[in-house]
Amino acid sequence: MDKNDKDKLEGFGDEAKGKAKQVAGDLRGDDDQKAEGKADELMGKVKKGVADVKDRVKDAADDLKK
Repeated sequence: MDKNDKDKLEGFGDEAKGKAKQVAGDLRGDDDQKAEGKADELMGKVKKGVADVKDRVKDAADDLKK
């Protein structure tokens, strides 16, 4: 598993953690926890997006070498 795959997995984990925090915050009426959960979820999406872009750039570079 390369670093990019690890980044994607970490992104999925952050998203899941964020969603869980949002639900917990909603149940408890804790707006701060809900906001923290949204931030975690967004960070997960960003990490996955960056990893996808890195994959595309690597694929394009590999195609150019051919």
